[in-house]
Amino acid sequence: MRTITLILFSLLSHFSYATGSSQYEVIKVWNFLKYYHPDLASGKINADSLFIKHIDQKYNDVNNVISALTQGLGNNFNGELISNNAKDFINANQNFDWYRKNPNISKANKKLLDNIYRNRYQAESHFYIPKEGYMAEIPNEKSYDFPKIENLPENYRLLTLAKIIGAIDYLYPHKYLMAKNSDQILENLVNECLAVKNRKDFEIILAKAVSTMEDTHAFKFYNQLNFKREIFHSSIYAAFDFQVREDYILVTDLIIPEICEKANLAVGDKITSINGKKIQAIIEEKNKLLSTSNRQGLLNRLSDYQNNLIWPDNTESKDITIQKHNSSSIIQSKIDFINPADKPRIELVLNFLKAKQQNKRENQLSDPNIAYFRIDQTFSFIEDVEDENINAEMEKIMKEAASKEAIVFDMRGYPDWGGFVYTYVYGYFSKKDNFFGKYFQQNLNNVGTFIYNENLETYFPKEKLYNPHPYNGKVFIIVNQETLSASEWNSMNLQHIFPQAITIGQQTAGADGDIKKLVLPGNYTLEFTGNAVFYPDGKQAQKVGVKIDKKLEYSDSDVLNKSDKAFNLIESLMGR
Repeated sequence: MRTITLILFSLLSHFSYATGSSQYEVIKVWNFLKYYHPDLASGKINADSLFIKHIDQKYNDVNNVISALTQGLGNNFNGELISNNAKDFINANQNFDWYRKNPNISKANKKLLDNIYRNRYQAESHFYIPKEGYMAEIPNEKSYDFPKIENLPENYRLLTLAKIIGAIDYLYPHKYLMAKNSDQILENLVNECLAVKNRKDFEIILAKAVSTMEDTHAFKFYNQLNFKREIFHSSIYAAFDFQVREDYILVTDLIIPEICEKANLAVGDKITSINGKKIQAIIEEKNKLLSTSNRQGLLNRLSDYQNNLIWPDNTESKDITIQKHNSSSIIQSKIDFINPADKPRIELVLNFLKAKQQNKRENQLSDPNIAYFRIDQTFSFIEDVEDENINAEMEKIMKEAASKEAIVFDMRGYPDWGGFVYTYVYGYFSKKDNFFGKYFQQNLNNVGTFIYNENLETYFPKEKLYNPHPYNGKVFIIVNQETLSASEWNSMNLQHIFPQAITIGQQTAGADGDIKKLVLPGNYTLEFTGNAVFYPDGKQAQKVGVKIDKKLEYSDSDVLNKSDKAFNLIESLMGR
């Protein structure tokens, strides 16, 4: 019986390769050549032209694909293995099983691909990779404009997917953290791409492909889609504000009370289904279309009223199931949504959002014995200060902070000024060179691996402005899902500057590292994490977020009362 099972497994494995999409095989081989072969990686031969030339062809097997794509490329290799001199690097993503373990690829072609890899392109300037790790724009990628509502031709649809797959395989440092079935999902999307009849369905495929990255930096890709309102059902608006929980939508405010009252919907109520679809199922559908690094990040972005991404359809009147506040009572109701053409009601929505944003900005910790800094409100310190007076002004601010019983850094937002922590907090308080993390960037000698960046200016200014002033008071760092990228990087910096700091809050976005921007056919731009960041001890930052000493959980009551539990905890720890 065991023998029969092994034979069946072998046949099934062979079948999975033999029936693989020839287009997907073209994509895998093409990306390999694009990033490794000297003729393509140097720009001598245009990679896109090579792809367009061959993607329409029908090949009998993968060997024909390899032969066709490599025909005419240089092959005068010496076969010597290139050594990697990097002391610290990431190579978890680099996996060539797709050809090395493929029984349908001949030994000669496996040897050819291995030979190309051993003799891969090495230079300071790769045609398709930025020279410096901090550079965002990926060079020499064309937009190939097409009318926004028209479907792209098949070969350009496939080229678009090929570039996303190539970015994942060679440019994204955290592929190893993606779902184990992500390669199969991408292959299935290539097959689906062949059959789509309109631009909207193609954009759904693009959204699904990007979502496999599970990277909050790539979240904004949905906003690139021409049919985003139809795909995400965001063309109409709720008459209430809300927060999306794991399996219900919590009503937090009534924006148009008469609509809500008519639907018997009140603050504190839970919407558990919409038009017969459970909220949990809706969240899972959105998860397949949106890229976020962790679950809390997804729920947070679905809760953003302005994003307007949680709704399952564009019907202006929705049947909803409501669990009444502080009650086991469950009722069925119908509620109207707001059409943007309804100007008076849209004006009420805009006024509500404006007031909400203002309240958020005014949410400050007021204690004369505590220095309080919000990372998204630091540029105001120097906005009206002459350049020659900035150092003196910031020294005055840091000195005043040092005189306080405690310092609070509220990192729940994006830095509006990069110099605040990097230059001035570090320059005034840091006791020594502050290697607070490990920053890895693309290894141009071995694309797809990432090497530790030892450049000191990545971590602190070339010249410190002041003598260090060690601070022995209490330090608190507040974080949540809005702590993203540079805010996470600054939080790690602060944790190292102040070893006594207590970090409190909720899981951060888990997308630390510089952004890369890839232009795609159809005039889309894909942003994603292009460099990797770890703690000095090797602890993962991507997906996980920054280290938190005291985690906060917000109950429905906390949300409804708009209670800032971080402030409450700080007051408690201060003995207030």
